[in-house]
Amino acid sequence: MTYPHVQLLINNEWRPARGNASIPVHNPADGTVIGSVARATIADLDDALLATEKGFAVWRNTPAVERSKVMRAAAQLLRERADAIARLMTLEQGKPLAEAKAEIGMAADIIEWFADEGRRVYGRLVPPRAMNQQQMVLKEPVGPVAAFTPWNFPINQVVRKMSAALATGCSIIVKAAEETPASPAELVRVFVDAGLPAGVVGLVYGDPAEISNYLIPHPVIRKITFTGSTPVGKQLAALAGKHMKRATMELGGHAPVIIAADANIANAVKVIAGAKFRNAGQVCISPTRFLVEEAAREEFVAGFVAYTKSLKVGSGLDASSQMGPLANPRRLAAMQQITEDALARGATVATGGERIGSTGNFFAPTVILDAPLDSSVFNNEPFGPMAAVRTVKNIDEAIAEANRLPFGLSAYAFTSSIKTAHQLSAQMQTGMLWINQPAAPWAELPFGGVKDSGYGSEGGPEALEAYLVTKTVAMTSV
Repeated sequence: MTYPHVQLLINNEWRPARGNASIPVHNPADGTVIGSVARATIADLDDALLATEKGFAVWRNTPAVERSKVMRAAAQLLRERADAIARLMTLEQGKPLAEAKAEIGMAADIIEWFADEGRRVYGRLVPPRAMNQQQMVLKEPVGPVAAFTPWNFPINQVVRKMSAALATGCSIIVKAAEETPASPAELVRVFVDAGLPAGVVGLVYGDPAEISNYLIPHPVIRKITFTGSTPVGKQLAALAGKHMKRATMELGGHAPVIIAADANIANAVKVIAGAKFRNAGQVCISPTRFLVEEAAREEFVAGFVAYTKSLKVGSGLDASSQMGPLANPRRLAAMQQITEDALARGATVATGGERIGSTGNFFAPTVILDAPLDSSVFNNEPFGPMAAVRTVKNIDEAIAEANRLPFGLSAYAFTSSIKTAHQLSAQMQTGMLWINQPAAPWAELPFGGVKDSGYGSEGGPEALEAYLVTKTVAMTSV
């Protein structure tokens, strides 16, 4: 599969933007232009809105069992096309092929889980106060949805939103990332090819601010869902609130990792180092702030630095590469700035801390030691292959530092003490906490944060609730 000119999907028709406007797409491994993506106009958005309104009228009245069949057929097609789609994802996003294939495999699992869960959306009967009465509580789809997704997981971030919407009977317009347009387009294509009715899913690209400022206030749209940075998320949430639109916000994090003195250090290094450099650290739940008790510091740092130095960085298409390039030059510049800030404030770089070569967006996997708490790396999410390690005196100090920032998306901890595990579970201000294991963002588990990391869930039965409204029906026979 060669890299395509990615088109818009409106009313189940793949088409260019009006006026044929487009945006170039670059390969982050070498900076070359590999293709383009259609740039939607307001007229295109109007077409998409009309289509999604009509699609909703059809899909909401499609029995849940039939919706499930279409979704399961789409999941099967996604698995069959996984190799070709993974190559497109690696070309446009940079991650190693193995990671791209894993993302697609998980996406198929997510579709199937939501397909089944949508068949279990139940209302209830409420005992009446008189024998000639009946009282019912019904669950109905909220309506057409506008979804805004980022470039770091071009399929995974779309599939969670699409699957929850489709399982509950909603239609959806997806505004996917212009930097990584081909793989989400192929995700949407499997639903169309599986028999999804026209207008139920739309796909647009273009100017993010223009699209969000047009779709969110539009009366056809009844819910928005966004994954991205906290500053942008706050703007979109404010706009949604102004127009009384329901919103799910999965925003930035700065995940702490607590290494207790009694932890199995070898296991901690193996688990958390692999998690740190997945997708070159461009993961909202990536471990970033490492808080290590004094007794564990020497062994942990030695093992973590050794692992980091061993990583092979290269093109994601090279089967031997363990970490690919950063997705865009902006992230490269950010890594350089964060490193310089830490060094200026007295930190040391145990390994990495610099760009690799002069072609592509490659940055060495980096471990920074003893950066002060006022440094950028301990206050701003690096969103790259960078870990900052600090020593703490005890678990109480570690928890206080973990909770200091306004973020609360995810956190990690390693300990052999049940008492410590319970303390962490009770006191950590986070939407997700993983103890002695890597992140497990399975479809059946809630996925979301607290504080400035957003609200709502994109996993578990809780994810479906965000796409449903509750209606009370009471009747009396006369």
